[in-house]
Amino acid sequence: MSIDAALWPYLLVILAGFLPTEIWRSAAVLLAHGLDEDSEWLIYVRAVATALVAGVITRIVLVPTGDLVAVPLLIRVGAVGGGFLVFFVAQRSMLLGVLAGETIMIAGAWFTQAQ
Repeated sequence: MSIDAALWPYLLVILAGFLPTEIWRSAAVLLAHGLDEDSEWLIYVRAVATALVAGVITRIVLVPTGDLVAVPLLIRVGAVGGGFLVFFVAQRSMLLGVLAGETIMIAGAWFTQAQ
């Protein structure tokens, strides 16, 4: 059986990207079965995870790479702020907050490129 050359990148993503992380996710689900959600340890873990995500978002907004460099800082910051606002207005809906931020970012990038 031969795999088409165009499919090798997808196989690599599955083998090198998905499977190694999926093993740890499955182990976490099994190990977290009896943990109390309100324990001090899990509150700490959630705080660290939130801080890491906030740091990554801040870095992406303030020190962008790739095509995001062409989007002005004001639009990038406005997209984060708009997404954050929609998140709270929509009763803490993560989906609506992310979609609003993406929409603001894409619209802002499109309008700045059109000028």
